[in-house]
Amino acid sequence: MSEFDDGLWKATNAICPGYDQKTEMMNGMALSIQEQFGQIDIYVFDQILRGNIAPGMRVLDAGCGYGRNLVHLLREGCEVFALDLDGDGVEHVKQLAASLRTGLSADHFQVGAIEQMPFPNAFADIVICSSVLHFARDEEHFRSMLAELWRVLRPGGMLFCRLGSRIGMEFERVQGGLFVVGDGSEWFLVDEEMLMDLTEEMNAVLVDPLKTTIVQDYRCMTTWVLRKRR
Repeated sequence: MSEFDDGLWKATNAICPGYDQKTEMMNGMALSIQEQFGQIDIYVFDQILRGNIAPGMRVLDAGCGYGRNLVHLLREGCEVFALDLDGDGVEHVKQLAASLRTGLSADHFQVGAIEQMPFPNAFADIVICSSVLHFARDEEHFRSMLAELWRVLRPGGMLFCRLGSRIGMEFERVQGGLFVVGDGSEWFLVDEEMLMDLTEEMNAVLVDPLKTTIVQDYRCMTTWVLRKRR
């Protein structure tokens, strides 16, 4: 291994401890970044880099879709559970887990609604809900989904939410919390006051300040990360 390759291994190992890239590089089979992490949300990746999501944790992806945020977590030995209304997406995640030889049983991956999840109380160390909550029909539906996400999270655990908001842009109101976003879709959009009030209602701790990305003339996406008090 060259001095350059050895330096690359050290840098990568600092970011992803436990990933034996040195052996893979020496065998000429190093994974690409995309192979290792898939199409991961950059803000989920940020939590991994900071050690808030780590190997060995029980992670529930509520609204998993086709598993874009799960590739690295499955590779690294997290005990992954996933749920989505889309049966094809759940089947894809199930096959992904099998292809990576995780040993996870099929019942880890279920078709279902977030507001009625089949998991017990205080079940997961980490709950991920990315780009789902803004599809709530109204505030009651939004709160029922949020209550379930919070119910299955253990004390001391972390809830990661990324959702549409009105922080930074104005949108046409349809009714209640429903607004029209840039492509004509109707989304349930939160604002800063609502998220901060909910944080207080849940007696939660903000892991990070609210972070919002504005997509020009289209939408605002806010990252809301909470820790459940012990």
